[in-house]
Amino acid sequence: MTVVKKPKVTVVGSINMDLIVKTGKVPNQGETVLGDSFSTLPGGKGANQAVAAARLGSYVSMIGSVGNDEFGKSLINILKEEGINTNGISISEDEATGIATIIISENDNRIIVAPGANRGVTPSVVASHKELILESDVVLLQLEIPLDTVVYTTELCNENNIPVIINPAPYQALPSKVINLATYLTPNDIEAEAITMDTILHTIQEKLIITKGADGVAFYQGNEEATVPGLTVEVEDTTGAGDTFNGAFATKFGSGASLDDAILFANAAAALSVTKFGAQAGMPTEQQVNDFLKERDLAK
Repeated sequence: MTVVKKPKVTVVGSINMDLIVKTGKVPNQGETVLGDSFSTLPGGKGANQAVAAARLGSYVSMIGSVGNDEFGKSLINILKEEGINTNGISISEDEATGIATIIISENDNRIIVAPGANRGVTPSVVASHKELILESDVVLLQLEIPLDTVVYTTELCNENNIPVIINPAPYQALPSKVINLATYLTPNDIEAEAITMDTILHTIQEKLIITKGADGVAFYQGNEEATVPGLTVEVEDTTGAGDTFNGAFATKFGSGASLDDAILFANAAAALSVTKFGAQAGMPTEQQVNDFLKERDLAK
């Protein structure tokens, strides 16, 4: 399933530094406990999806914002090392780089996100990098940036016949025009239920690609629901699996692959991503996904 055409994917989204603490006990209010380990890892749904797409065979441009601080400089350098065009990333003098503070304990996590400079990814920022959008084979969005930016970008793509994939996470209600103009929506089970509660299912079902973790992926072909089954792997860390799926799907879809081939490839990439710790650390290359599909007798 080699990408025949190397697509141009533009990601408009968040860029964060993840601050991760592992501890045997989560402190109660007013309590201090000793943790086991601490690490800083690159994150943010937008940046994660950009890295996944780049490793899997896309020319990737990132539109986002970081602060004028060490985290911001580090995150831009990491994206550059992945071969991602960072000309669309603005440097905020007013806001710090976004962070996610993650407490991991007893196989569960608690996360606090401070968006910081991600709040500065405004419609005017996207407009100032309009050429990146217009050169794209596909544009990828998530919801860790202002919703009016998602609306503006979706409308811009529609006006210029550019496919746009929206990953509605973290979930918030989407305006009906965004749903109607999106090429595909890639919610998980919970997000899909929320979307369809607010929308008549049959009017949008062909746009839905629903990720179900270990249970695979559900989507529609015509009026018929189709599925790609889950793939059993040794799970180390599920962080970033959904972002890997989206970056992989955007890559295959942007290359001209059929819908079911693109979903099969993305499902395999997501499965591989959970075998290593860290959202971006586990993201596979195109060759690794192709080898994995051959091992499972799923290659086409």
